[in-house]
Amino acid sequence: MSSGIRGLVRETTLGAEHLVLPLFVQEGRAARAPIASMPRHARLSVDLVVETAGEALALGVPAVALFPALPDSLKDPLARESTNDDGLLQRCVGELKRAHPELVVITDVALDPYSSDGHDGVVRDGRIVNDETLPILAAMAVSQARAGADVVAPSDMMDGRVAAIRRALDAAGFVDVLICSYCVKYASAFYGPFRDALDSAPRHGDKKSYQMDPANSREALREVALDETEGADWLMVKPGLPYLDVIRRVRDATSLPVAAYHVSGEYAMLEAAAALGVLDRDRCLLESMTCLRRAGADLIFTYAAMDVARLLRRG
Repeated sequence: MSSGIRGLVRETTLGAEHLVLPLFVQEGRAARAPIASMPRHARLSVDLVVETAGEALALGVPAVALFPALPDSLKDPLARESTNDDGLLQRCVGELKRAHPELVVITDVALDPYSSDGHDGVVRDGRIVNDETLPILAAMAVSQARAGADVVAPSDMMDGRVAAIRRALDAAGFVDVLICSYCVKYASAFYGPFRDALDSAPRHGDKKSYQMDPANSREALREVALDETEGADWLMVKPGLPYLDVIRRVRDATSLPVAAYHVSGEYAMLEAAAALGVLDRDRCLLESMTCLRRAGADLIFTYAAMDVARLLRRG
């Protein structure tokens, strides 16, 4: 079959417009701190985040997702720095929107980058306190919206946080700021390089009490129904490739846009295999993205967004 005919009957399309580029932001000027476990990626100062986002936008990638890397001196049990209107993430959002008004800026709403405990919720006597966490998440989202965020993305998996954030955003006048809920986030071993990048691994215990069991898929549909009712605008499944079946189940269960996160461990494995010469990185990368789209993802968060966009441009 000719390439022309294959193109005519192709069921799944992949374009740069389907991609979101995650970026790690740090303090400094012209500062770049390579991440050993994530080749080609680094923690970037705000000016370099703005520069990189501009390059991504020129390639057709319409959105970035921001994750702050903070020093331990700014972390505490109640993640107070997260609601600082002059904080690192908020300043980065402002600079991005000034430099690239058309760029979609997505911000992470979770305590772990700001918490001295490294958890997504407040810790009391070794337990995650769900209800005490919700006002902090809501205030964090409002601060990010005030800075100019287009989409806030709660990745914490606390119960009720979408409703709390929606109420807070609306009350503050940010009725047009969207919520991308990580409604199906698994307690996965594939997050290791990400936690290296942010130094956000739990200082004790793990996240299994609030993230999902990798053995479960019906639970995902319950989470989808809850977050839809609470006011989510987009739904996230994380990780991506090991959970293609879950992406499909979520896609079939909702009319909301579905995002998939091609996470740091998935990215790192592909880079490592390519470095050993056992895989064709570019072909495997495009195949991976196409598979996520085929499973039902409307948009894909991937650290390889710029590489994928370049490959698509080359045809």
